[in-house]
Amino acid sequence: MRNYTTQMDAAKRGIITPEMKAVALKEYRTEEEIRSLVACGQVAICANKRHTCIDPNGVGSMLRTKINVNLGVSRDCRDYDTEMEKVMAAVNMGAEAIMDLSSHGDTQPFRRRLTSECPAMIGTVPVYDSVIHYKRDLATLTAKDFIDVIRLHAEDGVDFVTLHCGITRRTIEQIKKQGRKMNIVSRGGSLVFAWMTMTGKENPFYEYFDEILDICREYDVTVSLGDACRPGCLADGSDVCQIEELVRLGELTKRAWEKDVQVMVEGPGHMPMDQIEANMKLQQTICMGAPFYVLGPIVTDIAPGYDHITSAIGGAIAAASGAAFLCYVTPAEHLALPNVDDVKQGIIASKIAAHAADIAKKIPHAQDTDDRMASARRRLDWEEQWACALDPETAKRIRDERKPEHEDTCSMCGKFCAVRSMNKALNGEYIDIL
Repeated sequence: MRNYTTQMDAAKRGIITPEMKAVALKEYRTEEEIRSLVACGQVAICANKRHTCIDPNGVGSMLRTKINVNLGVSRDCRDYDTEMEKVMAAVNMGAEAIMDLSSHGDTQPFRRRLTSECPAMIGTVPVYDSVIHYKRDLATLTAKDFIDVIRLHAEDGVDFVTLHCGITRRTIEQIKKQGRKMNIVSRGGSLVFAWMTMTGKENPFYEYFDEILDICREYDVTVSLGDACRPGCLADGSDVCQIEELVRLGELTKRAWEKDVQVMVEGPGHMPMDQIEANMKLQQTICMGAPFYVLGPIVTDIAPGYDHITSAIGGAIAAASGAAFLCYVTPAEHLALPNVDDVKQGIIASKIAAHAADIAKKIPHAQDTDDRMASARRRLDWEEQWACALDPETAKRIRDERKPEHEDTCSMCGKFCAVRSMNKALNGEYIDIL
């Protein structure tokens, strides 16, 4: 029987939970180190009491960079079995979190299936589900309706919820006057903005934040403070709307911690490369080291079909500069709901970015597999190279499709292979080229 309410409550009281022990083992940290980081809010262990099959992970800038995968059905793509196939593929490829962003149909069975079968952290955006849950137009929903859906998701075992608490009625005038190129591109943020403009009322996620925290504390749900005003193009990067919202998210972070509710803070978005590091440092200061969860950042606006690459570039810089959690971006970003192959490409690109950042940050043992790969390449040991590869199937397929004449070469260099020549030279062997 738990004698604490949340991971943060336990950590503040000096209790080391089973989840903290699991995270410490994965991160090569002591249990006391993890406990102290959870206590001060710099690490979040997103683990709802009701998500009993979870394999716990910690999210924090001093830990391995984690990957989130967005999935879910829409009105145009309604196959939940296909989404579950994507979920399992994502978990098998090493994604630590799945966000169900479904925007059509009866979402609860799929959500409950996720929290009963999936070992990854499960996240949702309750404002999406509010419209489909009640089957009513946005303007007819009340603050109580939104809050009741948060409770429903908590009861279903969701580990973290994205809530766009940082925009207020003041933001409406700001957006109108500032003349952003892309206005608000956050789907949840746009719904909250639209609800405020149609009803004339304050953002319910901001106005009733304390009531929401009580729900999150009851079920140990982590609040992921959504960045409604994240830049949706390079021209809007680091503008007044984005930074003012971040300041408000810092205030809300402190309020959540006072109630022992764990927090992650969400960030940009589209942003020029030279602004990323400064944004990461600013967030760490304003939000007191709370884990930063970024979408990308996407570093150029002109690459539809390749935004998994533009995102990985930004993600590597962001994570090396302090971001803790990367939301993957697929080749389908800005274009369509991703298919299974898009999901795979998005995850691999994000994992490359996360891994590169972990090496730069000197995360314990981050470079171990790279060193194994280097040794395998020196020996021309192909099987060991597959064992070290992030995506061994693709690497093996490329080699098999273009088989070399000699096994100790590849079809690019043949006997001109530098590794082969050096091995033979250092062993005093004759080097045959032709």
